[in-house]
Amino acid sequence: MAVPKKKTSKTKRDQRRAHWKRQAALEAQKALSLGKSILSGRSTFVYPEDEDEDEDEE
Repeated sequence: MAVPKKKTSKTKRDQRRAHWKRQAALEAQKALSLGKSILSGRSTFVYPEDEDEDEDEE
């Protein structure tokens, strides 16, 4: 016979959600910062170019 699992507490649930949202907020902040630096021209970010595209153009 199947036995129901124990219920997760609201505190544990809220901790998991807060952690997930915190991670998403940090990644969004990094992406926005990178986008701003690329648009301003102060970035040292280099776009990787596929070698396949170079061969097709020749």
